[in-house]
Amino acid sequence: MANAIIIIILIIVVCVAVRHIYHTVKHGRSCCGSSREMEKKVRVKDRNKANYPFSYKVKVEGMVCAGCARRVENAINSDGELWGKADLEHKEVNVLAKRKMEMKDFAELLKDVPYTVLGVE
Repeated sequence: MANAIIIIILIIVVCVAVRHIYHTVKHGRSCCGSSREMEKKVRVKDRNKANYPFSYKVKVEGMVCAGCARRVENAINSDGELWGKADLEHKEVNVLAKRKMEMKDFAELLKDVPYTVLGVE
């Protein structure tokens, strides 16, 4: 009888672990709320890099996971004249732009997300 109870407990533990792994693989790992799905990626319409004469590296404080990076990219890419790709390792976003930008412009773009622009190169 004791063996049956142990086997049932082990089966439950394995099921919970498999469910967790499945969820992590499907939705990605995120500090922004592991129970909710990542935001849908905002894709830029103009993917021709030749149309973006300006290039910037924007240092962003607070990006720690793929969910954070997606939020920052979406805020930048929703502008229409910008194309951003986040680099979590260096805590920055590489941005191609059709117009000249300043730090205050990037800060304005990120005002609705909880991240701070530290600098622009």
